[in-house]
Amino acid sequence: MLAAQPGRVVKLSGAKGTCVTPGQSLMMFVPDDVWIVANYKETQLKEMRPGQSVEIRIDAYPDRKLTGRVASVQPGSGTAFSLLPAENATGNYVKVVQRVPVKIVVDSWPADLPVGPGMSVVPWTKVR
Repeated sequence: MLAAQPGRVVKLSGAKGTCVTPGQSLMMFVPDDVWIVANYKETQLKEMRPGQSVEIRIDAYPDRKLTGRVASVQPGSGTAFSLLPAENATGNYVKVVQRVPVKIVVDSWPADLPVGPGMSVVPWTKVR
């Protein structure tokens, strides 16, 4: 079978001759197209727009600085789209600053920096 895009198979749990059931996960696919999702506070988004430049430092490689750009700003907070959104059933009003996912694409990933899902980065977005 051919994947729709280039990438790597990870967490392979199936093998030739193994019995599987419908819906059982046999593997995970990690695409080579890697991006960053930064959860900014909603109060930081006033002037953030797609196309703005971003400076990125990866926690695993603190001496390396990468550049990128804002690809998109999600039109809602992370909790609004979560599987089980928080609900305040007590009637008390407590204002909590929400986090909004912002997709950041890196201009050019260096070949010598192995990166993958779940790694931590620190992005600085220039908005003015």
